[in-house]
This record gives sequence, structure tokens and C-alpha cells, in this order.
Amino acid sequence: MAGTSSARIVLVVVSGVLALIGSAQAQLQMNFYASSCPKAEQIVLDYVKQNIPNAPSLAASFLRMHFHDCIVRGCDASVLLNSTSGQAEKNAVPNLTLRGFDFIERVKSLLEAECPGVVSCADILALVARDSVLTTGGPFWNVPTGRRDGVISNITEANANIPSPFHNFTTLLTLFSNQGLNLTDLVLLSGGHTIGISHCPAVSRRLYNSTGAGRIDPTMDSEYAENLKANKCKTASDNTTILEMDPGSRKTFDLSYYSLLLKRRGLFQSDAALTTDSTSLAFINQLLTSSPQFFFDEFAKAMEKMGRVNVKTGSEGQIRKQCALVNN
Repeated sequence: MAGTSSARIVLVVVSGVLALIGSAQAQLQMNFYASSCPKAEQIVLDYVKQNIPNAPSLAASFLRMHFHDCIVRGCDASVLLNSTSGQAEKNAVPNLTLRGFDFIERVKSLLEAECPGVVSCADILALVARDSVLTTGGPFWNVPTGRRDGVISNITEANANIPSPFHNFTTLLTLFSNQGLNLTDLVLLSGGHTIGISHCPAVSRRLYNSTGAGRIDPTMDSEYAENLKANKCKTASDNTTILEMDPGSRKTFDLSYYSLLLKRRGLFQSDAALTTDSTSLAFINQLLTSSPQFFFDEFAKAMEKMGRVNVKTGSEGQIRKQCALVNN
């Protein structure tokens, strides 16, 4: 009898664990709006296809916006909220250069006209990011939907949790780990910089004041650094000049970014940091010796995983009527 009882207990525990795993996976699902708003994903894709070819650099902006959203309070569109006191996530230093908020709001208005109060801003941002990258020749990844929108947006949390261009590898990995993301995710998601742009303040310290006044960061290729100083960031105070994060290949979603890292030509300190860890460096070399499709496939897995970070589902949060405002 004791053996039978033990077997029952084990069965119950195992069943409970399976139920929890199933519940976690069921939080988001493919085609979540199939019944409630069947045209939702097509409306998003059509708008992206119509507008992104005219402004392809927005693909990188939406990829970054989606990441910055998920890394703070989970993927809940809190990065889209306005604050009358300037204390929202979008007011944080890392988010001051985000672009495309009006684009997201226009997509939201189309969906509100089709299905009022149904499609969340969090899902819209996730779909726009994917569709924009795909439209500009990048990889496809699954975007399960069903996210709900958060009601809190905090500048302090954004400043503390969003990785900085100045971070070292240990700090980067800690920030990713805090969100359930690992070293592989860090390397892969950094690969989004292949279509990225930035500005001089993110790199001026490496060019002008690394190991002393006027010193170039010794971890940066000197020829690359001198070229940046001569042609781009001509003064340490330049804060307007646009820089390509993958020079010569910025409009193509490819492996060139990783090749540049091995040549010590990563723009950010955080880019260069990826080569300072042996496991990270080994994975970069694996990506470079594999097919481009392998990178696309692995990047897609990392993006889908990121899109599930701390999502709000069911009765949590709300479905905003406007993405910049919490419902009254």
C-alpha cells in the first residue's frame, strides 16, 4: 500500500509540474486574435510593408524599442507611455533616441477601428518589430500574441535595467540573466546591431578619453578609431552625427557585425565586450563559420524567447485605447 501511495504522490507532483509548464507556455499563443480580431496581424503587416520601405532605418529602431520594452517590466508596452512629469521609461537616457512612437500609434488606431479594445500595444510593438525587420530583408521569427499592456512606466527602472554602450561583459550578462536570458541570447540579440545606428556620445569616451585625456581605447582598432575621429566624431562634444554600427553593411541583416568585432571594430564598448569572454567569443566564431541561415534561425529563437519575458496575460494589465496613455 505504501508503494502505491508513493506512486500516486509522484504522479500528482509530476502532473502538477507538467501543468505549470503547460500554463507558462499557454500564456502566449500563435494567432491569439484569430477569433477576436482575425485581421489584426495582417493589418499590422500591410501597414509595415506600405511604410517601412520608405524609412528602412525604422526597422532597427523598432527592434531596439521592443528590446528596451521587454528588458524593463517585461514586454508590456511600458516604453510607449507618456509622463506629464517626465518620469516615464521613454524619458530615460537610453530611450531618448528611440524613434517611431507615432508609427506604433497609427497602427493602433487602425486596429482600434477594426476591433476596439482588443489588440494590445505590447503585441503591436512585438509584431511591428518582427515585420519591419522581415520587410527589410532580415529574419522571420514567430510572435505568439496575447500580451496585455502595463500601467506603470518608471524612468529609474529603465536607467537601471537597459544595457549601456559602456557596460562590460559581466554587467551585460547580469542584466540579461535578470530577465531570464542567457549568454547565447546576449550574443544573438546584440547581432541586431547589424542594422543599427547610433550617435557620437555612445563612443566618444572610447575615442577621446579612454585611458586619459585624448587617448583612444586600446581595445579599439586604431585605424578605425582615427577614421571615426577624422570623419564622424570630430570633437568629443559632438552629439548629433549619426554613426553606422555595421559600416558598409548597415542596410543588410547579416554576419558582418560579428566579423567587425573580431577586427576590434565594434562601435560600443559593450560590442567589444562580447569578445572578452571565451564562451561568447567561441559562439561568435561558430556563427561566422556557419551559414547565414544558422544565424537567422538562432536569432529568431532568441527574439521569440525575449518576446516572452515577464509578459502580462489573462486579466493582468489592460488593453490601452492609445499606446501612450493608460486607460482612465
